Amino acid sequence: MSCADDPVPGTLMVEPTESESLHELDRFIDAMVEIRREIAAIEDGRLDREDNPLKHAPHTALQVSGSEWTHAYPRELAAFPLASLKLQKYWPPVARVDNVYGDKNVFCACIPVDAYKEDAEA
Repeated sequence: MSCADDPVPGTLMVEPTESESLHELDRFIDAMVEIRREIAAIEDGRLDREDNPLKHAPHTALQVSGSEWTHAYPRELAAFPLASLKLQKYWPPVARVDNVYGDKNVFCACIPVDAYKEDAEA
């Protein structure tokens, strides 16, 4: 799925390709449905408008396994919003970075390409 070159700034364009399996597309749809359920829970007051899993996503393994948990929602909801994630989950290495600024101003902190060449020659 591609998010590059969004036609409308500040939006997400979802463009599955033929290389995406039906299983992967189903997982994506399940995630979108769950996000909508969480939005509904905020709308009807079951989740706090400011302190909810969507506002603080993504949650790292360190956050949900640490001894301190200051959120109004359960750790399990933060860690596994879908039951299927208990079997297979990607744990992000960092939480949200400065909200929209971090999303729109991505930078690479990679070593120079020449360093790889030097390693290969050694």
